[in-house]
Amino acid sequence: MSQIILDSAKTVRRLSMDAIEAIPESLFDVRPEGFNNTIRWNVGHLIYWMDAYRSLCFSAESAIPASYAAFFNSGTKPADWTAAPPDKEELLAMMARQLASVGEIGPARLNEPLPSPLQFGPLTFRLAGELFNFGLMHESMHLATCGSLVKAAIARSAGVSAS
Repeated sequence: MSQIILDSAKTVRRLSMDAIEAIPESLFDVRPEGFNNTIRWNVGHLIYWMDAYRSLCFSAESAIPASYAAFFNSGTKPADWTAAPPDKEELLAMMARQLASVGEIGPARLNEPLPSPLQFGPLTFRLAGELFNFGLMHESMHLATCGSLVKAAIARSAGVSAS
């Protein structure tokens, strides 16, 4: 079962990278009405949290710039940014590095207990694999949001309703 989770992580990340690669960077900072964030924020958020999940699950040191927390942690938003965020190329390179790092995780590591149970809202995670698997669902949800943002941004630029 643990190898399936790791294989799924690679698949989800590859799908995410392919989808993001296809989005013109000109749409990365568009925030259509009804959305809290942008494509750039969602992509960076995926990177930030994949790094956090690896740290929480496997005691791995962070492999992303410290500035990513101010840009992409939960509760942040582009309207509050005071510096230039990473460009599309940097974000995709970071995603590729994270994809490669998933291959370094041995399946048995997913069965290891977390140092202490981790509570995210109503969810409690006790094993590394539980939290890491949640990370895959989290990535899928934000990827879907990116797709919705693209559609809304294109509709907005064309002057039509996004529905």
